[in-house]
Amino acid sequence: MAYNEFAYFYDELNGAADYDALFLYVKQQLERHNVQNGIVVDLGCGTGDLTLMLTQAGYDMIGVDQSEEMLAVLREKADELELSQRLLLLRQNILELDLYGTIRAAISTFDTYNHIGPKENFEKAIEKAAFFMEKGGVFLFDLNTPYKHQKVLADNVFDLEGPDATCRWENHYDEATQTVDIQINIHYLDTDERFQEQFKEYTYSLDYVKTVLERYGFAMETVCDGETFGPLTEQSQRYMITAVKQYTQMEK
Repeated sequence: MAYNEFAYFYDELNGAADYDALFLYVKQQLERHNVQNGIVVDLGCGTGDLTLMLTQAGYDMIGVDQSEEMLAVLREKADELELSQRLLLLRQNILELDLYGTIRAAISTFDTYNHIGPKENFEKAIEKAAFFMEKGGVFLFDLNTPYKHQKVLADNVFDLEGPDATCRWENHYDEATQTVDIQINIHYLDTDERFQEQFKEYTYSLDYVKTVLERYGFAMETVCDGETFGPLTEQSQRYMITAVKQYTQMEK
């Protein structure tokens, strides 16, 4: 799925996200696996706060997103920080990923991979990331947990407010398909314009994710709480997964 109108005030309504903690964890994991420079791709980079932080840290970043609106916001930020020359942005669907060469690492945050189901799409996205990954490369990505889908999003409605717009976020969890149907209603306060976007999130168990990763040459090394970056609990709402590529495509 690709955010359209939502892209323009995504940052306003995602203000609770702790990007400093996320950046620190991602950078620590990369360095732990001797990825201290080189090409790192951010899959589903969105408006790119994490992408830019890693660019500033010295990585050669590629930001991939299928939303031109999201990439437009990221380009503007990169220009303001004078980082545009050190950042490659690609408008691509990660199911059709083409990076033109190998990468040291890939990251994907804020439940991008929950959006790309059903399972055959999830597996194709993992396969695509694996194809471009060097041996020993690191894949860091998060997923909303089954607990979040069943107990937090569920059939709840959330009203979000920013200085320029409001957003009503409506959820419906389908137990039979283990999916969450989401509808976003956006109201721009200055112009009184209203927009609606709809998309779906898919639920995956950790056992299933581990199986898919291993099928495409990754070892699932660690899983932590993707919000506290500490141990998982029964109420964890996000998994943060670190997987390591065990061989190159030539060695398969």
